[in-house]
Amino acid sequence: MRRVAKTASYWCVHITVAITLAYALTGNLAAAMAIGLLEPTVQAFVFFAHDWLWERTPAAERPA
Repeated sequence: MRRVAKTASYWCVHITVAITLAYALTGNLAAAMAIGLLEPTVQAFVFFAHDWLWERTPAAERPA
């Protein structure tokens, strides 16, 4: 459950940053919302999977 909460928190922060940055670059709110919602949502799933795999890799096999 902690991983889900961590991922949700990361998603919220990422959405805020992505929408703000996309709006600053495009000046178009609709485009900023589309970019800002799509990319962080995909990234949240990638983060969740990465975190899950990282915890299952023995510490001795992890990069330094």
